[in-house]
Amino acid sequence: MNLIYQMLTLQQELNDSTNGKNWEEGITKNAKEIDWRRCIFMESAELIDSYPWKHWKSIDAKADIDNAKIEVVDIWHFVMSLALEDYKINLKGDIGFLANKIEKLANYNLLLENSNINPNHKDTISHIENMIRAVFTHKTVEEIMDKLITISIDVGLNLDSIYKLYIGKNILNVFRQDNGYKDGSYIKIWNGKEDNEVMSEILNSNDVKPKELYDMLQVEYNRVLNG
Repeated sequence: MNLIYQMLTLQQELNDSTNGKNWEEGITKNAKEIDWRRCIFMESAELIDSYPWKHWKSIDAKADIDNAKIEVVDIWHFVMSLALEDYKINLKGDIGFLANKIEKLANYNLLLENSNINPNHKDTISHIENMIRAVFTHKTVEEIMDKLITISIDVGLNLDSIYKLYIGKNILNVFRQDNGYKDGSYIKIWNGKEDNEVMSEILNSNDVKPKELYDMLQVEYNRVLNG
Protein backbone atom coordinates (compact mmCIF):
# COMPACT_ATOMS: atom_id res chain seq x y z
CA MET A 1 0.00 0.00 0.00
CA ASN A 2 1.24 3.53 -0.68
CA LEU A 3 2.02 5.84 2.24
CA ILE A 4 -0.78 8.35 1.62
CA TYR A 5 -3.35 5.55 1.60
CA GLN A 6 -1.89 4.08 4.79
CA MET A 7 -1.99 7.43 6.61
CA LEU A 8 -5.57 8.11 5.51
CA THR A 9 -6.60 4.64 6.69
CA LEU A 10 -4.93 5.11 10.07
CA GLN A 11 -6.52 8.55 10.44
CA GLN A 12 -9.95 7.07 9.72
CA GLU A 13 -9.34 4.40 12.37
CA LEU A 14 -8.11 6.96 14.91
CA ASN A 15 -11.12 9.21 14.35
CA ASP A 16 -13.51 6.25 14.53
CA SER A 17 -11.96 5.22 17.84
CA THR A 18 -11.67 8.68 19.38
CA ASN A 19 -14.80 10.37 18.05
CA GLY A 20 -17.11 7.43 17.37
CA LYS A 21 -18.66 6.11 14.18
CA ASN A 22 -20.17 8.71 11.84
CA TRP A 23 -17.91 11.47 13.19
CA GLU A 24 -17.96 12.79 9.62
CA GLU A 25 -21.37 14.27 10.41
CA GLY A 26 -19.60 16.77 12.67
CA ILE A 27 -20.47 15.44 16.12
CA THR A 28 -18.46 13.13 18.41
CA LYS A 29 -19.87 10.23 20.39
CA ASN A 30 -19.78 12.64 23.38
CA ALA A 31 -21.95 15.17 21.53
CA LYS A 32 -19.08 17.61 20.97
CA GLU A 33 -19.01 19.61 17.74
CA ILE A 34 -16.10 18.87 15.40
CA ASP A 35 -14.54 21.75 13.44
CA TRP A 36 -11.52 20.54 11.49
CA ARG A 37 -10.96 23.94 9.89
CA ARG A 38 -10.58 25.53 13.32
CA CYS A 39 -8.22 22.71 14.30
CA ILE A 40 -6.05 23.48 11.26
CA PHE A 41 -6.03 27.19 12.10
CA MET A 42 -5.05 26.68 15.75
CA GLU A 43 -2.29 24.21 14.85
CA SER A 44 -1.05 26.57 12.14
CA ALA A 45 -0.71 29.33 14.75
CA GLU A 46 1.45 26.98 16.83
CA LEU A 47 3.52 26.27 13.72
CA ILE A 48 4.13 29.99 13.18
CA ASP A 49 5.30 30.21 16.79
CA SER A 50 8.13 27.82 15.88
CA TYR A 51 9.66 30.81 14.06
CA PRO A 52 11.15 33.99 15.58
CA TRP A 53 8.50 36.29 14.18
CA LYS A 54 8.00 38.49 17.26
CA HIS A 55 9.62 41.92 16.96
CA TRP A 56 9.39 42.54 20.72
CA LYS A 57 10.72 39.29 22.16
CA SER A 58 13.74 36.99 21.66
CA ILE A 59 14.66 38.80 18.47
CA ASP A 60 17.83 36.73 18.02
CA ALA A 61 16.08 33.39 18.51
CA LYS A 62 16.50 30.64 15.94
CA ALA A 63 13.65 28.78 14.28
CA ASP A 64 12.73 25.55 16.06
CA ILE A 65 12.65 23.35 12.96
CA ASP A 66 12.28 20.09 14.91
CA ASN A 67 9.12 21.44 16.54
CA ALA A 68 7.94 22.89 13.22
CA LYS A 69 8.09 19.42 11.68
CA ILE A 70 5.94 17.99 14.48
CA GLU A 71 3.42 20.82 14.11
CA VAL A 72 3.24 20.24 10.35
CA VAL A 73 2.48 16.56 10.91
CA ASP A 74 -0.21 17.56 13.42
CA ILE A 75 -1.75 19.65 10.65
CA TRP A 76 -1.60 16.61 8.35
CA HIS A 77 -3.85 14.82 10.89
CA PHE A 78 -6.43 17.58 10.67
CA VAL A 79 -6.27 18.18 6.92
CA MET A 80 -6.66 14.45 6.26
CA SER A 81 -9.60 14.39 8.67
CA LEU A 82 -11.22 17.31 6.84
CA ALA A 83 -10.66 15.49 3.53
CA LEU A 84 -12.08 12.21 4.85
CA GLU A 85 -15.14 14.07 6.12
CA ASP A 86 -15.60 15.94 2.85
CA TYR A 87 -15.26 12.85 0.67
CA LYS A 88 -17.73 10.82 2.73
CA ILE A 89 -20.38 13.49 3.33
CA ASN A 90 -20.29 14.70 -0.27
CA LEU A 91 -20.05 11.17 -1.72
CA LYS A 92 -16.85 11.96 -3.59
CA GLY A 93 -15.26 8.55 -3.22
CA ASP A 94 -13.55 6.15 -0.83
CA ILE A 95 -10.13 6.40 0.82
CA GLY A 96 -8.39 4.91 -2.20
CA PHE A 97 -9.97 7.52 -4.48
CA LEU A 98 -8.97 10.32 -2.07
CA ALA A 99 -5.39 9.03 -1.89
CA ASN A 100 -5.24 9.02 -5.68
CA LYS A 101 -6.47 12.64 -5.82
CA ILE A 102 -3.79 13.75 -3.37
CA GLU A 103 -1.09 11.98 -5.39
CA LYS A 104 -2.18 13.91 -8.48
CA LEU A 105 -1.75 17.35 -6.85
CA ALA A 106 0.63 19.64 -8.73
CA ASN A 107 3.42 19.62 -6.14
CA TYR A 108 2.99 16.09 -4.78
CA ASN A 109 6.01 14.71 -6.64
CA LEU A 110 8.24 17.17 -4.74
CA LEU A 111 7.36 15.22 -1.59
CA LEU A 112 9.06 12.16 -3.05
CA GLU A 113 12.43 13.92 -3.03
CA ASN A 114 14.76 14.70 -0.15
CA SER A 115 13.76 18.15 1.04
CA ASN A 116 16.05 20.97 2.10
CA ILE A 117 14.81 23.40 4.73
CA ASN A 118 13.72 26.73 3.28
CA PRO A 119 16.06 29.30 4.92
CA ASN A 120 13.60 32.13 4.21
CA HIS A 121 11.40 32.01 7.30
CA LYS A 122 9.26 34.90 6.09
CA ASP A 123 8.49 32.88 2.98
CA THR A 124 7.45 29.87 5.07
CA ILE A 125 5.24 31.98 7.34
CA SER A 126 3.62 33.47 4.26
CA HIS A 127 2.87 29.95 2.99
CA ILE A 128 1.31 29.07 6.36
CA GLU A 129 -0.86 32.18 6.27
CA ASN A 130 -1.91 31.34 2.71
CA MET A 131 -3.13 27.97 3.96
CA ILE A 132 -5.01 29.61 6.83
CA ARG A 133 -6.74 31.91 4.34
CA ALA A 134 -7.66 28.91 2.19
CA VAL A 135 -9.14 27.18 5.24
CA PHE A 136 -11.35 30.10 6.27
CA THR A 137 -12.46 31.05 2.77
CA HIS A 138 -13.63 27.44 2.40
CA LYS A 139 -11.35 26.48 -0.44
CA THR A 140 -11.44 22.82 -1.44
CA VAL A 141 -9.63 20.21 0.61
CA GLU A 142 -7.41 19.60 -2.41
CA GLU A 143 -6.30 23.26 -2.43
CA ILE A 144 -5.63 23.14 1.31
CA MET A 145 -3.64 19.92 0.96
CA ASP A 146 -1.63 21.44 -1.89
CA LYS A 147 -0.62 24.34 0.37
CA LEU A 148 0.21 21.96 3.21
CA ILE A 149 2.56 20.06 0.91
CA THR A 150 4.38 23.33 0.16
CA ILE A 151 4.78 23.99 3.89
CA SER A 152 5.97 20.42 4.47
CA ILE A 153 8.71 20.93 1.90
CA ASP A 154 9.63 24.29 3.51
CA VAL A 155 10.39 22.61 6.85
CA GLY A 156 12.45 19.86 5.21
CA LEU A 157 9.94 17.02 5.22
CA ASN A 158 9.44 14.50 2.45
CA LEU A 159 6.85 11.75 2.20
CA ASP A 160 8.96 9.18 4.07
CA SER A 161 9.71 11.53 6.98
CA ILE A 162 6.09 12.68 7.15
CA TYR A 163 5.00 9.05 7.33
CA LYS A 164 7.51 8.23 10.07
CA LEU A 165 6.46 11.22 12.19
CA TYR A 166 2.79 10.58 11.44
CA ILE A 167 3.04 6.99 12.67
CA GLY A 168 4.82 8.24 15.80
CA LYS A 169 2.20 10.91 16.48
CA ASN A 170 -0.65 8.52 15.67
CA ILE A 171 0.65 6.11 18.30
CA LEU A 172 1.17 8.97 20.76
CA ASN A 173 -2.44 10.05 20.19
CA VAL A 174 -3.64 6.52 20.95
CA PHE A 175 -1.38 6.47 24.02
CA ARG A 176 -2.85 9.79 25.19
CA GLN A 177 -6.41 8.50 24.81
CA ASP A 178 -5.50 5.34 26.76
CA ASN A 179 -4.06 7.43 29.57
CA GLY A 180 -6.74 9.99 30.32
CA TYR A 181 -6.32 12.65 27.63
CA LYS A 182 -10.04 13.11 27.17
CA ASP A 183 -10.92 13.46 30.87
CA GLY A 184 -7.98 15.78 31.54
CA SER A 185 -5.93 13.47 33.77
CA TYR A 186 -3.15 12.93 31.23
CA ILE A 187 0.21 14.58 31.97
CA LYS A 188 1.62 16.17 28.82
CA ILE A 189 4.95 17.45 30.20
CA TRP A 190 7.38 14.64 30.95
CA ASN A 191 10.29 15.75 33.12
CA GLY A 192 10.40 19.16 31.50
CA LYS A 193 9.73 17.98 27.93
CA GLU A 194 6.46 17.87 26.03
CA ASP A 195 5.41 14.32 25.13
CA ASN A 196 5.73 15.25 21.42
CA GLU A 197 9.42 15.92 21.95
CA VAL A 198 9.96 12.66 23.84
CA MET A 199 8.21 10.73 21.06
CA SER A 200 10.37 12.41 18.42
CA GLU A 201 13.57 11.65 20.35
CA ILE A 202 12.62 7.97 20.58
CA LEU A 203 11.92 7.84 16.84
CA ASN A 204 15.21 9.54 15.99
CA SER A 205 17.34 7.36 18.24
CA ASN A 206 15.74 3.99 17.56
CA ASP A 207 14.47 2.04 14.57
CA VAL A 208 11.28 1.11 16.38
CA LYS A 209 8.12 -0.63 15.26
CA PRO A 210 4.70 0.82 16.23
CA LYS A 211 4.08 -1.58 19.15
CA GLU A 212 7.63 -0.98 20.40
CA LEU A 213 7.10 2.79 20.32
CA TYR A 214 3.91 2.47 22.39
CA ASP A 215 5.75 0.34 24.96
CA MET A 216 8.67 2.78 25.11
CA LEU A 217 6.28 5.68 25.64
CA GLN A 218 4.71 3.71 28.49
CA VAL A 219 8.11 3.23 30.13
CA GLU A 220 8.82 6.98 29.95
CA TYR A 221 5.34 7.88 31.19
CA ASN A 222 5.63 5.50 34.14
CA ARG A 223 8.72 7.44 35.19
CA VAL A 224 6.64 10.61 35.20
CA LEU A 225 3.86 9.00 37.23
CA ASN A 226 6.31 7.53 39.73
CA GLY A 227 8.13 10.80 40.18
